Formats: sequence, C-alpha cells, structure tokens
Amino acid sequence: MRIWDIDPGYLNRQSLLGEHRELHAAVTIIENGKKGYSNHPETKRWKEFGWALKMRHALLRSEMELRGYTDRTPVTFNTNVDKWPEIFIDPPAGQFEILEAKYNDKEQGRIPLPKTAQELWSHHKYSVIARDYNLYKEIGKKVAENNSSDLDELARLFVNLLRQRPGDKSMRNTLQHMWGYVSDYGKVTGKELNNTDQITLLKEIRKRSIENNVEYLIRSTALGELMVWFEIT
Repeated sequence: MRIWDIDPGYLNRQSLLGEHRELHAAVTIIENGKKGYSNHPETKRWKEFGWALKMRHALLRSEMELRGYTDRTPVTFNTNVDKWPEIFIDPPAGQFEILEAKYNDKEQGRIPLPKTAQELWSHHKYSVIARDYNLYKEIGKKVAENNSSDLDELARLFVNLLRQRPGDKSMRNTLQHMWGYVSDYGKVTGKELNNTDQITLLKEIRKRSIENNVEYLIRSTALGELMVWFEIT
C-alpha cells in the first residue's frame, strides 16, 4: 500500500491509478474498522486524518481529469480539517528516487522527475506564488545563487507548503500570471471569462495548456493542485 506525498503530477498513469485504488482501500479499512492492513504504516499514519485523505483524493482526481479520466468515487472524510500527517514513510526526495528507479525506461508522469533543486523549483513556482509571494522571491533568489541547493530540504518545504490553502488575492494573481501563457490560444479573452470567476479561468487555463501542449504550465504543479482548493471545504 502506498499513498505518496509528492504532487500527483509526478506519477505516471499506472502509479496514479494505483494510488487512487490504494487510497480507497485505506479509507475502507479506516472507515469500517477492518483488520486487513490496519497495522500497515500507511494506514496508521492516515488513520486520524480523514480530511487530509479527502484532500489527497481530490488531488488525485484533479490529476486524473487532466489526463482524461473521470472519477466517480468520492471520499467524504472530514476529520481534523486542515491537518496532515507529520511523518513520511519515505522523505519527499526519497519518493522521487523510488520513482526514478521504478520508471527507468518506462512511461513518465505529467511532470518530469526532478534531478536538481532548480528543476524542482521550476515545477513549483506558481504553487508557491499562490501561497506567499515573498517566499517565492526568497526561494528563487536562494536557488539562483546556489547551484547545489538541497533537493531534500526543498522537497520537504514544497510538500508542506502545498498543503496550505492559497489566499484569495494570491490565487487571483497566480491565475493571471498563468493565463499569460495561454491567452493567445482561442477566441475567448480573460476579460470575457470574468476574472472574478477564478474557477472558470483555471479550467480554461488547464484546457488550453493540455490542448496546445504548453510545456511550462504542463510541468507545473499548480495546473493540477490549485483546482482542489475550489472544491475542498
């Protein structure tokens, strides 16, 4: 049983669908008090975090939608809202290493596995802006000045940061930045989409990014994870 902590965008199709199945298995075990796998480390670390399981499922569902799948199996846990497990079975950087070995000569995820802190940073920029613009500038400066930035430290930071709710103003600014990459595709303009309707704008950004293979956004965690914050309460 495996429930990853890194963004689902890094998972290939098999891993993405596999985690979706295993998360539902964990939910069934926890919800119904079943003994099978009840002592598995993954089951134990998620046992008290129903809301977080619901959130992780929403992240998987959002990623599945980007790849053309439809999920009809909701998770309705709502215990410990805004709380996540504090332990990892494997640290985030270690999870990248596991996938690197697993995906050797195989299909990759939507986002390529990072080999350096610089690559990891490029994938998470818009997700960071959506939470804290000052932190975005701070990390960007640090990574630019230090070619040997610690991938492990940065991976942990991003996993924890992406578990925080974006602010409304920060979300709006982030979507406006992302819109700049796809605004020339299609006849509908940003003004016509109504910038106050953020979820409509994000849906259009996702659609245009995939249809036109806009690599910079396709390789962004924000393309998948931002959508769930409009849905999760």
